[in-house]
Amino acid sequence: MPSPAFEAAMPFVLRWEGGFVDHPNDPGGRTNKGVTQRVYDAWRRRQGLPARDVKRIGDSEMHRIYESGYWVPPRCDLLARQLDLVQFDTAVNMGPGRAVRLLQGAVGTGVDGDFGPKTERAVAACDLGQAMVRYCDAREAYYRGLVRQRADLGVFLRGWLNRLNALRHEVGLPGYESAAEFDPGDAGYIRRIPDIGEDPDFDF
Repeated sequence: MPSPAFEAAMPFVLRWEGGFVDHPNDPGGRTNKGVTQRVYDAWRRRQGLPARDVKRIGDSEMHRIYESGYWVPPRCDLLARQLDLVQFDTAVNMGPGRAVRLLQGAVGTGVDGDFGPKTERAVAACDLGQAMVRYCDAREAYYRGLVRQRADLGVFLRGWLNRLNALRHEVGLPGYESAAEFDPGDAGYIRRIPDIGEDPDFDF
């Protein structure tokens, strides 16, 4: 049974994940409601179900994939409201492993990608507002650094930053009050970034 916190976080994420897309510059390929064909195939195999076109993914399947793949692994369930949304949205866009590393950096603990007791204690002791500011700033720095290293990804920067600034607004970070005007129609295509270890071109 999905938690109330997970259900509360889903609308923001789905606002940016939209419907079916098959962007020619995105190696992720066919994607529906933020779920790629590869992820959908793997999930259905684990459930003992036959392969099916991701265009046909149901809402209940989508929710189960998001919860099992992007909410539980980066331990959003252990985080305070608002920080859980920052972590969840980052995991969806950048992978659970990278989300944990960004969180660890934001709360000032060792950055190893392992959400263990030390990370949990650091999260519990942090100043929530400051941690979210540092987290979102680090996420922005990653996007900008990625584009500096790979100019071909510049086409995605506007969408990434629109989504991030809307997230800053959503969790109440000061200075982003006007970010509410950003919406998916003004975002450009928002490419998902491979998680740590999936593609060395994105690990830096």
